[in-house]
Amino acid sequence: MYSVPDQAGKLIVVTGANSGIGKEAARRLGAAGARVIMAVRTVAKGEQARAEILGRHPTARLEVRRVDLADLASVGEFADGLAGLAVDVLINNAGVMAPPTRMTTADGFELQLGSNFLGPFALTVRLLPLLAAAVEPRVVTMSSGVASYGRIRFDDLQWERRRYRPNLAYAQSKLADLMLALHLATVAQGDGWNLMSNSAHPGFTRTNLQTAGASLGRDAPKRTLFNGPGILPSQGVEPGTEPLLYAATSPGAISGGYYGPSQWLGLIGSTAAIRIPRSARNADTAARLWAEAEQLTGVALPAAPHAA
Repeated sequence: MYSVPDQAGKLIVVTGANSGIGKEAARRLGAAGARVIMAVRTVAKGEQARAEILGRHPTARLEVRRVDLADLASVGEFADGLAGLAVDVLINNAGVMAPPTRMTTADGFELQLGSNFLGPFALTVRLLPLLAAAVEPRVVTMSSGVASYGRIRFDDLQWERRRYRPNLAYAQSKLADLMLALHLATVAQGDGWNLMSNSAHPGFTRTNLQTAGASLGRDAPKRTLFNGPGILPSQGVEPGTEPLLYAATSPGAISGGYYGPSQWLGLIGSTAAIRIPRSARNADTAARLWAEAEQLTGVALPAAPHAA
């Protein structure tokens, strides 16, 4: 098991920290001494998760704050609420997977693109001044193995013209996440920012992500390839969280790195540096996607992320 280095004195923001990988990340980072802000959509669930973590680690410093990544106004309020703080690590973990029909965010975006990419994009850009105030800041963005078959369709990013395909829309959003991490790393290096940006994926980790999205709008949970009988090798939350923790805390992690499980085609196993899919390595596409995200969200990359 990956041992998280001492995180005393660090402030770490984890989105989607009320369950699954986000909750496990908050637990292990808190146990390592970090002050963790558990950024969640439903505060009651966040407080329950916090209480459960404190039951195991009574001295952990955990704080629950609300953010709804499917609502840009909420993202702005959350970012404004952190004003004056130095954020050492931002972990973009929260997301939704494969709702059965096309749904939209509060701002009218297709739900997966909005929640998984545009919301985290806006949050990341808004927090850059607070990250710049830290000594060795990092941004870690959760992608997925399905990014390898994702395509960025600029002619229909929102799935308004084509027949909605839940899994392909999910793959597009996770490819966008990976490109977000890589483009931010490129910009930071080119402009001399003191910022590490990298990405991770959890392989096939058993969490409620597989059931929550697929069950949206249904009276009962839907059985899918990912939550039905064990056809594919899978792993529990503890090993599944390790690529994210490695990217966020390891001295060996690098800017522009991509980390995930090393066995069974990346589904399970110990953490390793993962080959970045060809589709994510196109710098022109990444720059165009970033510009599109700025236009859609109204949140622009600063010339330099000077600390507030």
